[in-house]
Amino acid sequence: MKGIFKLTAAVLLACLPLLGPVHTAGAGNLAPELASSLKEPAEAGDAGDLDLASGFASDVKASAVAVEVTPEKVAYVKAQAEAGDAKAQNALGGMYYMGLGVPQDLAEARRWIEKAAAQGYAKAQFCLGTMHYAGHGGPQVFAEARRWFEKAAAQGFAQAQYSLGAMYEKGQGVTQDYAEARRWYGLAAGQGLAEAQFSMGLMCQEGQGGPRDDVQARRWWEKAAAQGLAKAQCNLGWMCHEGLGGPRDDAAARRWYGLAATQGNAAAQYNLGAMHKQGLGGPRDDAEARRWFGKAAAQGNAAAQYQLGVMHEKGQGGPQDYAQARFWFGKAAAQGDATAQFNLGVMCDEGQGGPQSYAEARRWYGKAASQGHAGAQYNLGLMHKQGQGGPQDYAQARFWYEKAAAQNDAEAQFALGVMCNEGQGGPQSYAEARSWYGKAASQGHAKAQYNLGVLCEYGKGGPQDRRQAKEWFDKACAGGVQQGCDGSRRLNEAGF
Repeated sequence: MKGIFKLTAAVLLACLPLLGPVHTAGAGNLAPELASSLKEPAEAGDAGDLDLASGFASDVKASAVAVEVTPEKVAYVKAQAEAGDAKAQNALGGMYYMGLGVPQDLAEARRWIEKAAAQGYAKAQFCLGTMHYAGHGGPQVFAEARRWFEKAAAQGFAQAQYSLGAMYEKGQGVTQDYAEARRWYGLAAGQGLAEAQFSMGLMCQEGQGGPRDDVQARRWWEKAAAQGLAKAQCNLGWMCHEGLGGPRDDAAARRWYGLAATQGNAAAQYNLGAMHKQGLGGPRDDAEARRWFGKAAAQGNAAAQYQLGVMHEKGQGGPQDYAQARFWFGKAAAQGDATAQFNLGVMCDEGQGGPQSYAEARRWYGKAASQGHAGAQYNLGLMHKQGQGGPQDYAQARFWYEKAAAQNDAEAQFALGVMCNEGQGGPQSYAEARSWYGKAASQGHAKAQYNLGVLCEYGKGGPQDRRQAKEWFDKACAGGVQQGCDGSRRLNEAGF
């Protein structure tokens, strides 16, 4: 099994032993490069992303954590609001919304904000749109949210422009329209709103609502990153690493990832760990890699959970700890990471970091195999063939070997050749066996080279060719297969 190194029973042909498949792959290796998918996911903006308090904080003269609101101040604001002052009405709505100086009452907040919005006060229109969008103080009605955002946006209120763009992008309260979304995001971004700049970067990079433009995407993310927006810093780091929209610069990538990572951005924490692990943009530091993978893993980042498992399994950046490796592989596996599922299967198979269980190994191999993981397909086939963790089933063994062999997995090609040779799990065919041995042999699989030599020597599945047989025996011998050395010596003595 991949990582297990168990020999199956030898197969005999013409009094010469053919070699059977083995388990041969360990827990997964670190990916050779950063995964481009670990930029901040290209999700649509959300009209609810912006803090509602931003619409009335300056009117209240206090944010949700700010100054003391005395009864005298409350009385003054109420008097001004009742007198029809739009700013005071919006401020009073904010006070009810946040429970500042008055009991928190979202319905009363919505009532006062409506009064201010009806007077054309842009901040209040934005706040009212946000309350309709979120269903605060009354029913959630996207169409009403859009209507009030439009009124505020028409007055140039950046937060409303952004929220309107988000609604067009998602098709909430309006027909989905990426071009309109991009237009509204652009207006808000031009006013310096970081969330809008981030969304504009996404639309430019994804080619939504207009042509793909990596240069513009990088420019917008630079603007948002300069304002400290962590997800923009992460994506800017990704573009610097990939060389998109500008020159590749791993040092800059590492710096931007670091800024985002310290703010708790999980994708940046993973990418920063990967850069430390591979020595990109600075010195290699496995301990730092392990630390950053740990932070991202704790936030549920599956890629980081997998890599943290690898580092614990290999003892990189800290002590080797199979129990922790199994724990983190389990976390990533539960999120559907195929390689983690495979590695968890290996650890269950081996009894590493926890109890040994063929049934659990077979279950996890099955999950990874169904996602196309060639190593898991091979291991699952071998478990079916050997009856480990469940009933013996040659047909299923052959099925999974075929899946892995089609992905050019040499062990699976060899194992499939053995089954075709023996007629296990399907029709017997020397020709098919010879074909699969040949594929594995061409990849340097020594046992397949030996078995292919046997078939060539005895003319099974194709023409008899002892010279070619000797060539394959020589290769197998060089690969450490003693039977290949014996076969080569015998044919050499026969004059071949």
